[in-house]
Amino acid sequence: MDLFQISSKPACISAKLAFISGITPCPSESFQRTFHRVPTPSAGLLMYRRRHGHLEFLLVHPGGPFWKNKDAGAWTIPKGEVAEGEEPLATAKREFEEELGFKPSGDFIELNPVRQKAGKLVYAWAFEGDCVASECHSNIFEMEWPPRSGKRVQFPEVDRAEWFSLEEAKVKINAAQVALLEEAMSTL
Repeated sequence: MDLFQISSKPACISAKLAFISGITPCPSESFQRTFHRVPTPSAGLLMYRRRHGHLEFLLVHPGGPFWKNKDAGAWTIPKGEVAEGEEPLATAKREFEEELGFKPSGDFIELNPVRQKAGKLVYAWAFEGDCVASECHSNIFEMEWPPRSGKRVQFPEVDRAEWFSLEEAKVKINAAQVALLEEAMSTL
C-alpha cells in the first residue's frame, strides 16, 4: 500500500502537514515535487436494532481532549485503520470489539465505502445486534496532554456509545458517514 503520492505541483508541503506526517517541508518554493500522505483506509461496523417498528443505530463518540466538547458531526461508527495484509471485515470486527468491549456476530451486510473529508476511505458493514450502550467499555490510548507539556495522559478511544433514530444519527454522525445510514435504511 503506497502511503505517499508524488505530485508535480510547484507547492511545498505545509508546515502543519509536515509536523503531522513527520515529513520535512521543502526548503524553497522552487522545489517541484510535493509529497501527499494517502490516508490509511479504515473499516467499521454499523450495528442496528429494531425498536417499536423503527431502526436505531449504535454510534460512538471519540474519546480524548480534541472531541470532548464536540457533538453534532463528531460521532462515528466503531472503526479503525486496516492493518497491512488484514481483511477490512476482520479489521471492522476487531475494532468493534476493542471500542465497545463485546464481540460482534451475525450476518454482515457490506455497504458501499465512503470517503471522509480528509480523504480517508471507510469500508463498512451493517449487522443486527443489541447491547446496553451505557455498559460498553473501550480500550485506551495515551498521548501527550496538554501539548508540549511532557505529560502522558490516557484516554478511552471511545468515551460513550448511544443508540439513535435515523434522524438523530444523521445529525450526530460524521457527515461523510450519513451515506452509510441511508444505504443501510434502503437495504434493510
